Amino acid sequence: MQLAPAYSDPINTVAERYVRLVLAIGQHDIYYVDAYYGPPEWQQQAVSNQQTLASISDGIRQALHLLDEAAPTEQTAVLRATSLRKQLGSMQTRVAMLDGQRLSFEAESAQLYDAVSPRHERAWYASLVAQIDTLLPGSDSVSARVQAFRSQFVIAPERLHDVMTAAMDAGRKRTLEHFALPSEEACLLEFVTGKSWSGYNWYKGNYQSVIQINTDLPIYIDRAVDLGCHEAYPGHHVYNVLLERDLVRGRGWLEYSVYPLFSPQSLIAEGTANYGIELCFSDEERLEFEQQVLYPLAGLAPELAPQYAHLNRLLAMLAYADNDIARQYLEGSLDRAGALEWLIEVRLYPAEKAAQRLQFYDEMGAYVINYNLGQDMVKAYIERPGETRKAQWAAFRDLMSFPRVPSALLTPGT
Repeated sequence: MQLAPAYSDPINTVAERYVRLVLAIGQHDIYYVDAYYGPPEWQQQAVSNQQTLASISDGIRQALHLLDEAAPTEQTAVLRATSLRKQLGSMQTRVAMLDGQRLSFEAESAQLYDAVSPRHERAWYASLVAQIDTLLPGSDSVSARVQAFRSQFVIAPERLHDVMTAAMDAGRKRTLEHFALPSEEACLLEFVTGKSWSGYNWYKGNYQSVIQINTDLPIYIDRAVDLGCHEAYPGHHVYNVLLERDLVRGRGWLEYSVYPLFSPQSLIAEGTANYGIELCFSDEERLEFEQQVLYPLAGLAPELAPQYAHLNRLLAMLAYADNDIARQYLEGSLDRAGALEWLIEVRLYPAEKAAQRLQFYDEMGAYVINYNLGQDMVKAYIERPGETRKAQWAAFRDLMSFPRVPSALLTPGT
């Protein structure tokens, strides 16, 4: 990898320590290091010279002290230092959690992801469920009616590769209309089983990603655009490509050669990946693309697409139920049976999806806020009054390729 020259800068010293500390935490937490493409010997040293949690905690404190001493004044350096400080603080919390500390859902959200999700009672979702009740009348439960209707939109396994590839290609074409990507960038699509998630981007460095789609559960036609945009274009793959090209190679900022999953960076990553879906396709554009391209590829009836799109817009309004269910379940006010009931009757998931979701909460904790809250924070940050679509794409690209922390998204212009 060709890097920009490493000029003498105290923040560069902090950045190297940060990367090494992330890799050290990864020896205690198999999920923590989501991507790494920095010096291979640093990874090897993390494995061969494993640090204790106490030693890692001391290292984080020392890095924060060095960062305070650096006291940058130039705007770009200030933004870089602010991001490093937030990431290091989040790391300290993760180390404490690995050492047995228990946090409330909201404390975990604030300390790991620099954001807290709003709370909603069950009654808040009732009016939304009532709208779906009206859309799909019948005597069964609303959840049962939703699952019966959605069963018409499952992509057959033998058609899945073609449908997903078409969705990813369309997202890539639309992304390239607004900014350039390296000519050698590429995504490899794989299908897997036995996961708690529906899709995952494994960024490998050198502008390459492996995108895995979990086929444990049925995959519905709407998920093609969702997953194609979220995992690839203009979502996670593009996000990582821009960080590698513009910050790691372009500026020599090695802290972006590693991605710690449980950190404020994830709210930016998941938020931009989810918002990128609607930036890439307006409701009208998406319906037209799905009817004309994806439905025929999947062998589904395109005349049903408008009603299905309407249902999915209503279901999307229930997204924050995930946060409220996870909070109550993880804090113990909902037992497993109660959480499953909420997931089925409030979030309107099928039973098998609800069980998979609980597994995700168990593994990932408060991470769930990064999808819906992250999307809304990114949307509010980018969609300024009077901005054109072109300007929104430019702001989106800037957000993905320059240091920003979640709390700064609440203050326009930062």
